[in-house]
Parts: sequence; C-alpha cells; structure tokens
Amino acid sequence: MTGMMRSSEGLDPRRRRLLFMCWHRGIREMDLIMGRFADDHIDRLSDDEVAALEQLSEQRDQDLLGWFTGEFATPAEFDTLVFRKIREFNWRLRETE
Repeated sequence: MTGMMRSSEGLDPRRRRLLFMCWHRGIREMDLIMGRFADDHIDRLSDDEVAALEQLSEQRDQDLLGWFTGEFATPAEFDTLVFRKIREFNWRLRETE
C-alpha cells in the first residue's frame, strides 16, 4: 500500500482533516505508519482518541518515528492508548506483509 485508500466521505470535518494530516506527514515512513492506521480506524475512534491522535500528529516526524520503532523512549504524555494502538496495528501489518 502506498497511499490513502479510504475516502473521507461521510466523515465529520475534524476526522477528514486528521485523515489528511496522517497521510501527509513529511516523511514517507510516517505517512505509512499513521496513514494506514487512520484509514482503518478514523471512523471508529472516540472523541478522546481523536484528540490524542491530533496531539500525536502535531509532533515532529523524527520524534514519532523514534518512538514507534523503539529507538528512544516515548514521553509519558504521548504514550497513550492511541499511540499503543498505532504501534500494535503497524506491527500486525508487518507480520502479514
């Protein structure tokens, strides 16, 4: 998969914007990590989870990539349920590819 597969049709404006942000990060690795998760989960996230994903999406790609790969420790304020869901989702994808 190389790009957004999900249509934003039917999503509220907040989730549409977030879906776009997840697929247009800055480095391709983060597009794939966050974008694929958003494609699969954006319509099922609670408002609190959307807020947590928005907070993550505001962080630098280099920091996020290091956190997701375990290169360096994830700060406590970003080690949220959504962060762990993204990491787990992507590990599962890697196992099936």
